Amino acid sequence: MKRLNISAAILTIVTVACALLWAFPLYWAVITTLKNEYEVVEPGIGLWPKIWTLGGYLYVITNTQIGRWYLNSFVTSGAVTILVLMISAACGYALSQLRFPGRTILWLIILASFMVPIQTLIVTHFILMNDFGFINRWAGVVLPQLIVPVAIIIYKQFFDQIPREYREAALIDGASEYQLFFRVFLPMNWGITTALAIITFIGAWNNFLWPFLVVTEQDMMNVTVGITQVHDAFGVQYARNLSGAVLAALPVALAYLLFQRRVTEAIMLSAGIKG
Repeated sequence: MKRLNISAAILTIVTVACALLWAFPLYWAVITTLKNEYEVVEPGIGLWPKIWTLGGYLYVITNTQIGRWYLNSFVTSGAVTILVLMISAACGYALSQLRFPGRTILWLIILASFMVPIQTLIVTHFILMNDFGFINRWAGVVLPQLIVPVAIIIYKQFFDQIPREYREAALIDGASEYQLFFRVFLPMNWGITTALAIITFIGAWNNFLWPFLVVTEQDMMNVTVGITQVHDAFGVQYARNLSGAVLAALPVALAYLLFQRRVTEAIMLSAGIKG
């Protein structure tokens, strides 16, 4: 019994130490935003501000277009989330419940898409968006992010688990395929849909590389790209830069705190599919 208690105590200590080690960079970033710039560049390590200030946040709020960047992020991330869920749910339902020519080939293509890193498609996506005239447009940011095969697979696997009797009973009652999808199958997986919606929104919000490439005008930038524009004639201002980064991460941090169980569920679903 004593050995078990000692092992549990050691495990607890190690877990707490790892958690503190993981959280320290976040703590350091937040504390730095509350310091004056001259204190940030002082030699040594200061774990606590000598003088508390919100100057970095005030500068970002009053001297940048962060309000516009927030709007762009909310619009594009919301559009990506809604469209990904609609496309993935419909595709998953079709692959699971319908029989049509090319179904197997389509399913194999979706599975094979895991072997293609999204980075290899950036040049193709950029050329397409440029040809369509979507550079510096919301559509140019949204459309390439709609390729999420893992969501299709998750939906298909869930629909595969629903007993065939539900479908047969609904068909006997005269339900159409649209009614089957919207009134029978889709309401059964609101939990999965909610989890996927949260993690898709967070992923779209945090996306940097593609919005950075397709948007060059400041008033069309997402907040993750816009914060790179926080600078002035005096060079790098660490407190201001980190203040912008904290403001950019604040919405997704709040979303995670409010819906962490759903986020964890979605990550486990994705990891299970990829594994």
